[in-house]
Amino acid sequence: MVGILLITHGNLGAVLAEDAYHILGRSWENLKALSVDKSDDPDVKHAVAQTMVGALNDGSGVLVLSDMLGGTPSNIASRLVHAGKVEAVTGVNLPMLVRALSYSQQPLDVVVSKAVTGGLEGVVYIIPGEGNG
Repeated sequence: MVGILLITHGNLGAVLAEDAYHILGRSWENLKALSVDKSDDPDVKHAVAQTMVGALNDGSGVLVLSDMLGGTPSNIASRLVHAGKVEAVTGVNLPMLVRALSYSQQPLDVVVSKAVTGGLEGVVYIIPGEGNG
């Protein structure tokens, strides 16, 4: 099963993981979250992230999701990428995480594709009075 590591500012990753549990109705052994605060040493957090990737990888690979391109969490995520073994996507949102978890039994490249698609399709402008749902 593909492992999923959330690397985010503050406790966003932990909250997203909790919300995914609420929506999907189960806990996920293949999901971990790493919080990054502005006072943290990025090299220390990178070492922690490497350990977490190792623990999550059962041979199927790991998808690292971070919150904002250019931020410390995404910079740490980019240092973890090893094509075909560890992939990273930034701009994490709840639809992206739910989709990644739902497809985590599939190969890593499929999980990456489903995560990106879920994230993109989860961003919709709600037009007042249009009954968008």
